[in-house]
Amino acid sequence: MISSVRGEVLDICLDHAVVEVGGVGLAVHATPATLAGLRRGEQARLATTLLVREDSLTLFGFAAAAERELFELLQTVSGVGPRLAMATLAVLDPDTLRRALAEGDLATLTRIPGVGRKSAERLVVELRDKVAVAAPAAVAAVAGAAAAGDARRDQVVEALLGLGFSARPAEQAVEGALALSPDADPSALLRAALSQLGRR
Repeated sequence: MISSVRGEVLDICLDHAVVEVGGVGLAVHATPATLAGLRRGEQARLATTLLVREDSLTLFGFAAAAERELFELLQTVSGVGPRLAMATLAVLDPDTLRRALAEGDLATLTRIPGVGRKSAERLVVELRDKVAVAAPAAVAAVAGAAAAGDARRDQVVEALLGLGFSARPAEQAVEGALALSPDADPSALLRAALSQLGRR
């Protein structure tokens, strides 16, 4: 397993970054918060986990090993795959997620796209005793530079499609997010769209 990567950040997209390691550019899928902490042309180190399937190898990256552990822990629950685990970490920061699981906060958990009340209850039952609640994080993610409205819309829709959502709901969620925050950057729009999808 590839447990970490370190190298120059060649590119930052909406749902992944390209990190050069030993002359090879690796596509590392990450949450908006993790991507917001990266800068093109600068060195970065990410904790990673590699998903191996018959037809693909997918690398997921995290700002800290604790986030990677949560990503892997979420997938021990029946019905939770890598896309839902990434969507969970995109909507809820690690401290909020741990607290919601430990306290059985179903309202917070059902903000996650694709998680209804029964799924939230299953998450609590299976993970409550496996998470440690830490002090709230003090550092907020720094948003990237804003792009043009149409370009932002297309980027966010593409990212939602990559997370497994259908085109129509994804487009409606992005339109709703743009209506509420017309000047938001792509990362913030993705978070807002995910939140809207989670309420449906």
